[in-house]
Amino acid sequence: MSSEHSTAQPAAPKPKVYIHVNHKQILGAIVGKYSLEKHSAHADKFDVEFIEVRNQPFLHAKEGELYLRHGDKRPWLNNDLQSFTPLRFMPPELMRYQGRAVVIDPDVFAVGDVWELLSRDMQGMALLCRPKSGNKGKAGALASSVMLLDCARLTHWRVEEQFNEMFTFERDYMDWISLKLEDRSRIGLFEDEWNDFDRLTPRTKLMHTTKRRHQPWKTGLPIDFRPADKFRLFPPKHWLRRARRAMFGDYAFAGTYKRHPDPAQEAFFFRLVSECLDTGIISEQDVRHEMAHNHVRHDALDLVRQQAA
Repeated sequence: MSSEHSTAQPAAPKPKVYIHVNHKQILGAIVGKYSLEKHSAHADKFDVEFIEVRNQPFLHAKEGELYLRHGDKRPWLNNDLQSFTPLRFMPPELMRYQGRAVVIDPDVFAVGDVWELLSRDMQGMALLCRPKSGNKGKAGALASSVMLLDCARLTHWRVEEQFNEMFTFERDYMDWISLKLEDRSRIGLFEDEWNDFDRLTPRTKLMHTTKRRHQPWKTGLPIDFRPADKFRLFPPKHWLRRARRAMFGDYAFAGTYKRHPDPAQEAFFFRLVSECLDTGIISEQDVRHEMAHNHVRHDALDLVRQQAA
């Protein structure tokens, strides 16, 4: 037997897909997890895990405190629809800065095989994503809502520390979430189909229902997210919205969620829900609980039955 010590490196951890989520979007996350596993021919090669707001004390510690967002100061609310977004930067820490991870929003659903993304050649890049759409994309903003991460190249991601910098006004939320604070030379782009914004085509790999007002499971419910400010070039409207928030709250006069404009995407989602019910991943009681809390539209079970018919 050789007396030489082995120099073999420890095996890389099993790749993971992380879904970051809060209590308002948990049904979408559960359905998203099911879709990832269902549509992969290699589901045994990766794990799917949730990163939940409820388990992050550093988020709750800042409840109601002002943070910097798009140059303005706004209160942090853990009850907001998208309070989970800072958690998309947590996977490298959870992976001990080793191996591969994909992180997705809870309103992203697999149509193709995510293993194709997890196993692709990253050509030395720290992460892969796609540009944002519209004017944000033209201004250089990248979509961090779906990212492929080489965790060993992201050792500078320290979520709690960087989240807290928003409250000392050293870090702007929008710059952080749009990846403008990253070294652009270390970011590669994947095909738009891996984060297909409100589109379902034969080429779609991951369908993302980005337009919050049209999320298929929310139709008819009161809006529970804070609309983005779009009036910076005309300050009176910006001031009016700020005054309205101060007087009536963040969601006043926001209206209700509208039906998704693409019936195929609505049907796709509720087919997945129907299959989750059939396999026992969720129960009818779970859906009714989410309906009672206005997290899921009140006719959800009727739509599930239509898909099952």
